[in-house]
Amino acid sequence: MPRRTVRDVSSLSDGRWIHLEGTANTRDLGGLPTHDGGRTVPHRILRSDNLQTLTDADVQRLVGQIGVREVIDLRTSAEVLLEGRGPLRSRPEVTHRHFTLLPERGRYTDVFAVEEPEVPDLPSGWLESILPRQVAEHDQAEPPPVRSYLGYLSQRGDAVVQALRALAAPVPGASVVHCAAGKDRTGVVVALSLAVAGVPHEEIAIDYGLSGEVIDAIMERLAATRTYGGDTEKRETATHAPRRETMDRVLQLLDERYDGPIGWLEQHGFGADEQAALRARLRG
Repeated sequence: MPRRTVRDVSSLSDGRWIHLEGTANTRDLGGLPTHDGGRTVPHRILRSDNLQTLTDADVQRLVGQIGVREVIDLRTSAEVLLEGRGPLRSRPEVTHRHFTLLPERGRYTDVFAVEEPEVPDLPSGWLESILPRQVAEHDQAEPPPVRSYLGYLSQRGDAVVQALRALAAPVPGASVVHCAAGKDRTGVVVALSLAVAGVPHEEIAIDYGLSGEVIDAIMERLAATRTYGGDTEKRETATHAPRRETMDRVLQLLDERYDGPIGWLEQHGFGADEQAALRARLRG
């Protein structure tokens, strides 16, 4: 089967992008091909960058037209508290769930970020609440993004599985999973979800790489915030851009070490029944 050109990939993804005023990287996981010749179903699971600056029109489109009824927030607790919970929080029909993929210390736990009624002030050094990520010796030679993604799986595998369980639950509408940029933490959870749905590795990597098409807009939005602005100024935009080769490598390592993403999920307690439920959400 000939490899798709960039032009072909862009044309196939056009219908999946959801253009909103308040985000730069929102798209539908529907329409992706599967191993058995089928396709994933639209308006079941969306992926996105930060939802804090959604406009009223954006909220109406997501909730009223697309039918979003659940938000899966992968940011750290400190990020949630600093940036706020966003306008979707005020919609009673939308459930919010929070699963941080970075190890944290202190009071700002997964439950606290969602349930605490008052948003306290955080110190300027809020990043100190995030514990250093450990890199396994056999992963030291991998590119930085690959090391980070393997770190999510090794250090916060419980949170990854909990996020997938939330996506697998029978929600009467669509779910949107997001982090800050919608490419790294979101990329890992989405990759595993698509693997469960039977989407080939190549297509998973293509979907991951699509965020690179809007990386300038993503970084512009992050640079305008007090939470992420300092970090985005330290590196050139190109260093943040997701590349298909990164996800290709992560999936290759999962194949070698766990007999694939499904093998990793099974070893971490996400069994056949839960896989079937998640597959049903994405496949109809």
